[in-house]
Amino acid sequence: MPPDSFASDRQLEDVAGNFAGKTVLTLDVYGTLIDWERGICDALGPILQDHGSSISEDEMLERYATHEAALEAGPYLTYREILEESLRRIAADLGFTPAEHELDTFSHSVGDWPTFADSRAALLALQKRFRLAVITNGDDEFFSLSNKHLKIEFDYVVTAQQARSYKPSLNNFLVMLGRIDAPRSQILHVAQSLYHDHVPAQALGLQTVWINRRRGKPGFGAVPKAEAVPDTEFDDMRSFAEAILAR
Repeated sequence: MPPDSFASDRQLEDVAGNFAGKTVLTLDVYGTLIDWERGICDALGPILQDHGSSISEDEMLERYATHEAALEAGPYLTYREILEESLRRIAADLGFTPAEHELDTFSHSVGDWPTFADSRAALLALQKRFRLAVITNGDDEFFSLSNKHLKIEFDYVVTAQQARSYKPSLNNFLVMLGRIDAPRSQILHVAQSLYHDHVPAQALGLQTVWINRRRGKPGFGAVPKAEAVPDTEFDDMRSFAEAILAR
């Protein structure tokens, strides 16, 4: 389904049946609502080019995914520290040492990462029927900067800073579940990353919707490879909102 298409009649029927009774949507931010791959490439690409490293965007994202995931699995670091150390490790892979101003530029780039064109309108439509919750691997400051683009008042927000851990840790989801006054059967998790979101959410008994922003692209982009079977799949938030609000 092209990103600007509408959901099929069959998808409308499937969503209506599979997700009846849902009252809360938990949402990933980076990769699902915010185009972090575009943001990462726009911030990282010029730094690599300045040091004579001309790798493809796909390789750039794959290297970033490897290093970010390893850092997030270790002792808690702020997301700014994660970004800076990821750049140091990518630079080491490519044989150079980044300057302090380059580390600072990259680690402050999150606020410039663009939203997907359909995100805000879809969220505005969805919040007329559902409570909206954010589970993000960003910290409080970075999420606040990103939400200046989305301009949505979410009912719940759990950042990695608050949880002191990063998805795919179950802890981030457990923190959110502890805040939401609804049974798990009424909660639907909506996200792009199989690795960060669908695997842990399903381990806790949540149904999930895959916003497959990378359909038709090679590889897994800025996230590690993972295996999961989401309950349904859409190319974008617009198509998902149309389907679930049709019931």
